[in-house]
Amino acid sequence: MKGHILITGANGFSGRHACKYFNSQGYKVTGLIRGPVEEGLPWFTVTGDLNHPEQIQSIIQRVRPDYVLHLAGKNSVAESWVQPAHYFESNVLGTINLLDALRVFPSCRTLIVGSMLRFEVTEDPAPAHPYALSKTLQQFTAKAWRHLFHQKILLGEPSNLIGPGFSTGICGLLARAIAKFERGEENKPFRLSSSTEERDYLDVRDAVSAYAVILEKGKDGETYSIGSGVLRSLGEIVAAFSQMVPRMLPLEIGDALQAEIPQPVSAQPLKQLGWQPVISFNQSLKDILDFNRSLNSREGE
Repeated sequence: MKGHILITGANGFSGRHACKYFNSQGYKVTGLIRGPVEEGLPWFTVTGDLNHPEQIQSIIQRVRPDYVLHLAGKNSVAESWVQPAHYFESNVLGTINLLDALRVFPSCRTLIVGSMLRFEVTEDPAPAHPYALSKTLQQFTAKAWRHLFHQKILLGEPSNLIGPGFSTGICGLLARAIAKFERGEENKPFRLSSSTEERDYLDVRDAVSAYAVILEKGKDGETYSIGSGVLRSLGEIVAAFSQMVPRMLPLEIGDALQAEIPQPVSAQPLKQLGWQPVISFNQSLKDILDFNRSLNSREGE
């Protein structure tokens, strides 16, 4: 066995893939979730809330992890405008509570998974939204915490993650709309802001394998970018899905301009540690579509 890993946010989009992957790689896996304990899984789950320090300290004492993969937190840009304080509480204070509980296990290696949407800290900060502020403060706090308490803390910044599972990203939303269209449940046009907006997309399963490489081989205190290195437009996504279906659902495509000039994500430092993405963009989209086709007509399955 490679060691005991605690994965926060274990019932989320990335968390479920992470539990499955680390279990397959010979780790003892405990997933931290906020809902009821899930039975019948090949790994353990434990219920806990990162906003309750005493509860998290008790869990850490019981689990005694060798590794922690911190995926829990809020991640909706739109929702962050409505509940900015909740985003600070979840993404910043929740991370502090976790790191504080881990102080009694100084040999534990902890990977904090951040966001490419953070902004550079200057004397005149200009975050684009409260979510970006919360993730920037999360990273800043993790680095400062490492300096103060000499814990083994690493940081990862994935690009836009796609893949099978319940996701609120554009690929998942479009695939779900296509599946509903095929089942005759939905016929209204799916709206896209534009066809030219570009992003770096990476399969969540490749991201999870990157997390493992960082935890096993990464340098304490370093921030590792995780991406495909290729920009894909919304038009490319539509074209790829169109090749996978007998008849494409109706679309409304706007002409909005992209707010910022995107850059492909360079994962060169991570590749030097031996990581390579292995799942193609088209395979990711096919798996997303297959997942949504497998759902029944009840929403929120």
